[in-house]
Amino acid sequence: MASKPVLYKRVLLKLSGEALMGGVDYGIDPKMLKRVAQEVAEVVDMGVQVSLVIGGGNIFRGAGLAQSGMDRVTGDHMGMLATLMNSLAMQDALEKLGKETRVMSALRINRVCEEYIQRRAVHHLEKSRVVIFAAGTGNPFFTTDTAGCLRAVEMNADIIMKATKVDGVYDSDPVSNPDAKRFETLSFDEVLEKNLMVMDATAIVLCRDNKLPLRIFNLNDTGALPNAMRNPSIGTTVVMGEGK
Repeated sequence: MASKPVLYKRVLLKLSGEALMGGVDYGIDPKMLKRVAQEVAEVVDMGVQVSLVIGGGNIFRGAGLAQSGMDRVTGDHMGMLATLMNSLAMQDALEKLGKETRVMSALRINRVCEEYIQRRAVHHLEKSRVVIFAAGTGNPFFTTDTAGCLRAVEMNADIIMKATKVDGVYDSDPVSNPDAKRFETLSFDEVLEKNLMVMDATAIVLCRDNKLPLRIFNLNDTGALPNAMRNPSIGTTVVMGEGK
């Protein structure tokens, strides 16, 4: 029986830093890092061009310390460096699987990785290299969700895949409400109007204004990422127009 066709040519995967914690309380769980890398490698083997943006919350949260009195700009720059640490770890895991990978940073740090240049990043993707975008947008006050949407737009990605701990977007908390309803699709305007907290508002508006679909899925479901490349029913898709 022939497998279903791949839905996308180029995707951006947005991971939170916490997603890499797995079973540990801080930092990176090597087992989780390896599993995510294996799923990314499987997607690459399907012929899909893959880029990633990884948060840094497993190591450092600039906004959190800013609330405790640290200068917000300083805190955000420290958070950007945490994303770079996660990106280098993911690069190592992917290269151990034989996948050529490039880390490109919005902050200039040439001894460690490449500087982000849009045309060069597209060239890497066209060469079937995995590209990991580090250091957010390079500016304070912008989340890595916004950075992920920005890079996806710049890469002309077909979709941005947002990895979470639940299998989509619900009308209420599925943990506390067993009758919570999962949305198959939503519009960007519905996400904003209902304040569904899929991503911050800046990221959602950026996707909406550039007609970039967004898909939310559960990273903890083994195989969900490669399966989502062929199965449109996995997770919740946010698109232009009316959802359901």
